[in-house]
Formats: sequence, C-alpha cells, structure tokens
Amino acid sequence: QVQLVESGGGLVQAGGSLTLSCAAAGSILSIKAMAWYRQAPGKQRELLAGITTGGTTNYADSVKGRFTISRDNAKNTVYLQMNSLKLEDTGVYYCNAVIATMNSLNSYWGQGTQVTVSS
Repeated sequence: QVQLVESGGGLVQAGGSLTLSCAAAGSILSIKAMAWYRQAPGKQRELLAGITTGGTTNYADSVKGRFTISRDNAKNTVYLQMNSLKLEDTGVYYCNAVIATMNSLNSYWGQGTQVTVSS
C-alpha cells in the first residue's frame, strides 16, 4: 500500500509565498516522476510542474519563474515552492507520483491541500 501525504497549504496574501510538501510512504521500491497539479474552482485539474528522478524539471507557463519544484529522494518527498502568489493561484493542489512497488508500477495521488490567495 502506498500513500502520498500533502502538507503546507493555507491562506496567503497576494504576493506572498508558500511551500507545499508531499511525502510518499508504504512499500516503495522506487519513485519515478513526481508532479504537482492544481484544480481551481470550476476548472479541470492542470499540471503545474514535474520533476524526474534525475531532477529535470518542467513548468506550466502560468507558474514558470514563480514556482519551483524539487525533490528529496532520500525522504521520498516532493516540494513546491510558490512565490509571488496571485489570486488565480487559488485552488486545491495535488501531488502525483509514479511509484514502483514489488508487484506494479502505478500513478498515485495525494489527498489535496487547499491554497487560497487573498487580495
């Protein structure tokens, strides 16, 4: 059994910063790609940032230059540093990881953490 547990969401003023964390736990052999997604009210879930095992990153244009994804492979954790937050960054943030266990390779999701940016 594998679980992704997110933390770090909350309420922040526009222009402020937050850091999200997502830790994977369970019967993990290895973690492949990890990513952060966002679902804004009334919108579809969108990919914000991804990172490979080797540390190669990619970002959506909407967050490029403001958000930074990183990972600590020893801790099975992925982070999202969010700076210069805007009202439109409000939403539920989900982490995703492709994880190999003894029997399979699957994509797992965290439970989501709310980020609210106020004016």
